[in-house]
Amino acid sequence: MRAPLHVVFGFLIFYFLALVFPAAAHAASSTLPVETITIDTKAGPHAFSVEVAADDESREKGLMYRTTMAPDAGMLFDFHTPQLVSFWMENTVLPLDMLFVRADGTIARIKEKATPYSRENIPSGEPVEFVIELNGGRAAALGITEGARVHAPNLGTKPH
Repeated sequence: MRAPLHVVFGFLIFYFLALVFPAAAHAASSTLPVETITIDTKAGPHAFSVEVAADDESREKGLMYRTTMAPDAGMLFDFHTPQLVSFWMENTVLPLDMLFVRADGTIARIKEKATPYSRENIPSGEPVEFVIELNGGRAAALGITEGARVHAPNLGTKPH
């Protein structure tokens, strides 16, 4: 028995669009939890709405293929225990600021405006439990500095 022609064409169109527009396919499949975090800046606390990537699959995808992100949005990568981590920007369209955050919520390192599509290794420099990705240039614009504190539901509350 052969599939109806409209089913075959529908599948081919879907497959073609998924190949041509991977960002749309990724965005549609993104169902990560969202929480509000606050980062202390030179001008006072600033709130961000972040998607939480807390498992291997979501941490591997990160913000790949995203073409837009609201100014006060981002992603929080939760590694659950302090460890040396390293990031890169392959398949990442947007320039990003990466904030490497210790388990106590203080920012250990900031990589500003990481280059889109780069395979450059971006290491944490010391064991961190979290990494926050924001739009590139946002940390400098808001006065977010190394040593500043991040406030979020899971920061500084776990026994180690």
